[in-house]
Amino acid sequence: MDQAPGSRQDDAHSGLPACYRHADRETGVRCTRCERPICPECMVSASVGFQCPDCVRSGSGTGHAPSASRPRTLAGGTMTADPRLVTKILLGLCLAAFLVQLSVGDRFTDSFDLIGRAYIPLLGEFGGVAEGQWYRLLTSMFLHGSYIHIVFNMLSLWWLGGPLEEALGRARYLALYFVSGLAGSALTYLLAAPNQPSLGASGAIFGLFGATAVLMRRMRYDMRPIIALLVINLIFTFSPGFNISWQAHIGGLVAGVVIGYGMVHAPRERRALVQFGACALVLVVAVVLTLLRTGQLT
Repeated sequence: MDQAPGSRQDDAHSGLPACYRHADRETGVRCTRCERPICPECMVSASVGFQCPDCVRSGSGTGHAPSASRPRTLAGGTMTADPRLVTKILLGLCLAAFLVQLSVGDRFTDSFDLIGRAYIPLLGEFGGVAEGQWYRLLTSMFLHGSYIHIVFNMLSLWWLGGPLEEALGRARYLALYFVSGLAGSALTYLLAAPNQPSLGASGAIFGLFGATAVLMRRMRYDMRPIIALLVINLIFTFSPGFNISWQAHIGGLVAGVVIGYGMVHAPRERRALVQFGACALVLVVAVVLTLLRTGQLT
């Protein structure tokens, strides 16, 4: 008697493995995560191929961490319940530092602002990055000189930082913020007069400007709003009478563009390497500039 195609009699010699959940059913399909054989009843459609019920329930499958199936941001970061948490923390740190400045006075500000090398009367000693006070490159990013200064910077941080944190993820966003800020501090240290103090989150915020522009271009959004806002800020930066550290703005902006490009254009198979490699590259340049200037001042 003829057998219908695909019957058990034909499959008995097919050599196909049996479904791991149904031993009486041979199949040529395997789960794309754990690679166990699955029959049509056990197949769950995935973005690529099929997954078994166990992998779908656990979110991973044999050999994969449960976090492997978590939704990811555009840059590959883990999506979180509060995508603006880091931005809120940075805002809080800047506001807290400003309150301390108001409470303690210039002595606190003079101890932590960015200065190359100068005699500081309130401290009664020479101070500055060239004197080994490297922390000033970082602490100056959280200090501000006036109410207007901190209001504008914090509004910019909120408008730019929130969407960027959501697009990049917390770790990548933090790396962008701090490395851009340090790049701005390093360029200021290199080019500004050694006795000229500088403070503010502007270097890091201009880094957010640069990364936002790269991200908007990557997403094919209308670039005109961010370009117009950036041009306005650059006009203020170079306008006489505003006493703005243009070095911090330019250093942060260039760093933000470089890091932002690495973040959103990194190939998937080498994503983390390219992304954090771009951060490391900018950080190395900042360190070199800092060492160069220190050699000039000592």
